[in-house]
Amino acid sequence: MDKKELQALRRPFVKELFRKNKFNLVMTVLAAFLSSASSLVVSWLIKEIADLIAGESSFDLSTLLLIAAGGFVLLIAAWILDCSFLSAFRARAMRQYRKCAFDRLLEKGIQAFSGENSARYLSALSNDANTIEQDYLRLLQGVIQVGITFVGALALMLWYSPLLTLVAIGFSLLPIIVSVVLGNKAAVAEKAVSDKKERYTGMLKDVLSGFAVVKSFKAEKSISGIHDESNDSVAEATGTREKVKLHVSYASSIAGGLLQFGVFFVAAALAVAGKGGITAGTALVFVQLLNYVLAPIEAFPTFYAGRKSAFGLIDKLAEALNKNIPDEGEAIEPKLTEGIEIRNLNFAYEEGKTVLREVDMQMRSGGCYALVGGSGSGKSTILNLLMASSNNYGGKIRYDGKELKNISASSLYDLVSIIQQNVFVFNSTIWDNITMFSDFPEEEIDRAVRLSGLKKLVDEKGADYLCGENGSGLSGGERQRISIARALLRKTPVLFVDEATASLDAETSFEVLDAILKLDGYTRVIVTHDLDENILRRCSGLYALKNGVVAEHGSFDELMERKGYFYSLFTVSQGQ
Repeated sequence: MDKKELQALRRPFVKELFRKNKFNLVMTVLAAFLSSASSLVVSWLIKEIADLIAGESSFDLSTLLLIAAGGFVLLIAAWILDCSFLSAFRARAMRQYRKCAFDRLLEKGIQAFSGENSARYLSALSNDANTIEQDYLRLLQGVIQVGITFVGALALMLWYSPLLTLVAIGFSLLPIIVSVVLGNKAAVAEKAVSDKKERYTGMLKDVLSGFAVVKSFKAEKSISGIHDESNDSVAEATGTREKVKLHVSYASSIAGGLLQFGVFFVAAALAVAGKGGITAGTALVFVQLLNYVLAPIEAFPTFYAGRKSAFGLIDKLAEALNKNIPDEGEAIEPKLTEGIEIRNLNFAYEEGKTVLREVDMQMRSGGCYALVGGSGSGKSTILNLLMASSNNYGGKIRYDGKELKNISASSLYDLVSIIQQNVFVFNSTIWDNITMFSDFPEEEIDRAVRLSGLKKLVDEKGADYLCGENGSGLSGGERQRISIARALLRKTPVLFVDEATASLDAETSFEVLDAILKLDGYTRVIVTHDLDENILRRCSGLYALKNGVVAEHGSFDELMERKGYFYSLFTVSQGQ
């Protein structure tokens, strides 16, 4: 991606830092102006007091005291403004930036997001966002202040001695060169730290998600080694970054020192020679004013490096968020009149490793169909494809005769819902987790609670019970019931059930599947490992899959009479 394309992607995120935030920024600039004015008043007073002592000032001591009091008033006013608006500017900027990034993330389709590493976004919205705030916004406000002071100091220097000011400008070239050279290196070092932290965050996420597996297989030592390797890489990148920052700091200080002493010695030489009208007070004030000239020269390399680093992190996030699959398909109505048709379906997650081969299925509207088969036979993959998880399949998937690839994802999700085996539960109330934070009539929620078998839980713990992080306060079966209630509440015409009762006992599993079978007007496709005759007999059709191929299909009685693959599965499941 070229520079112009990156700038275009970055622009909306940078704008969010300042949107509806300009008043706060203006007030901090005003505070900087008042603070700078106060500093310049002090510098002017130093010259006049020195000249007063030497008998060369046109002001008396009482006048100088009055002017000094005015300088302190300016400083107090700056203090009040900064306390009111400085932190407010940064807080609003980062709040809007994170919201913009998160909203853009939610715009991603399932297909686009499923192929990405979520640790990238975790790092971008935490570590990287903190870096942007500290190394860009914080320094931005500092640079504004020293910049205003710089302009005022330069004006005073020109007023006192244009010749000495030209000498100061000449000495200033060295710090400027240092800032440009080292700023680029700092940006590269900051991006390297971000990349390492992203990988470290991903590693932590994986380990914590699979903590029980690590313990049960006694893999603590191996996992600790993986952690140490990732942790060391972060420390190494951070150390490199800090070294670059030290180089920037020391190089800027050395260049600034050369500027200050160089100008001071030239001023002393001119004063001794009696040239240029340089008095002792002028020499002193130049030393004082050079601090304000030096401040932005010292601050700019750090700010320049921070800005480049921040923009690099924004570019990284913007590029990731831009990788989306546009939802450009045809919008369809949320109803299924004819049914779902699968023809010659072929699919592979990796090239050369086929998961589904020549799969044909016909599922009429309003019917209930069960997909059965051993682990790895492709049952869940079919449901995922029906949910548009990928367009990289061969053959046809049609809803009422319309090819799935040509249907917009947003309208598809108004047509279908899925109940999955792995359930995510938010750290919120049972009620919020059922409704997914949306508003529904209470009678509809009560119906979903009753049909999903959640009534006992709600009665015992209350609808306002906090479920804990990822449902840590609930049992596996309770989390599963919440997932079922969510789908029932949406009332989409098509309901996919992917091993939804795997965590439930036999009695509750039957009750839930029985409730699903009784749902009039729904088209249901159920993936189940539980070959319950009382459930399967009531299905419109069964599809028995083996190694990604439909081995048999038909009604329960038809498949049992054939005494083929399904008959073997069922017999084994019954212990016969």
